Amino acid sequence: MNIIVTGASKGIGYEIVRAFAAREGCKIIAIARNETALLRLREDCKSSFPDSTVIPITFDLTLSAYRTELLPRIEKHFSRVDVLINNAGKMINKPFDAISEYEFDTLMDVNVKCAFKMIKLCLPMMHKSAHIVNIGSMGGVQGSVKFAGLSVYSASKGALAILTECMAEELKSKHVSINCLALGAVQTEMFQSAFPGAKASNTPVQIAHFITDFALNGQNFYNGKILPVSVSTP
Repeated sequence: MNIIVTGASKGIGYEIVRAFAAREGCKIIAIARNETALLRLREDCKSSFPDSTVIPITFDLTLSAYRTELLPRIEKHFSRVDVLINNAGKMINKPFDAISEYEFDTLMDVNVKCAFKMIKLCLPMMHKSAHIVNIGSMGGVQGSVKFAGLSVYSASKGALAILTECMAEELKSKHVSINCLALGAVQTEMFQSAFPGAKASNTPVQIAHFITDFALNGQNFYNGKILPVSVSTP
């Protein structure tokens, strides 16, 4: 299995890579901006799982050089992509009237456009039964409880959810599945920035194992679905 995980340098992304590394036959490309953290992740996986293959690629997903810089580095290791996990994300916790246009654009860029660009980049390398998993948020689910300060973050995750539904229709002819996992509370830095002092119901390790299982098997049961993964509010 050839797997790509974005936002892999910390939190849920870091643990997703470790969860895949623990499985036999998984070869993982881990993408993030922080080279030091990616190298630490590779060594961590090698120490815990000696037969694992983790390939760190340092790249800023907000850049435009996907085809000229990122694609050649992926193709050096992969001739096909079986699983793409769009995990990279950003949160800004501010009242609506304090959010600047720049911050709005940044959130939409990281949380929506980067997933859009990764899908476009990887699609030519995907074959029948490939699975794209977008990591969304309960904040982006229509009708869910909303919280002050997270308006644009939630809107960006809502856009990612709708993109997922639309892409599923377009990818039917390619037999590529795409789903969105709308995560609830997970004990990460991002969660703490949104809810200071709160205790999340799940750890990054716990949620990473769920995401890993879903990425490998979920396409057999779901396509184009927004699936809440939450046991609490928040």
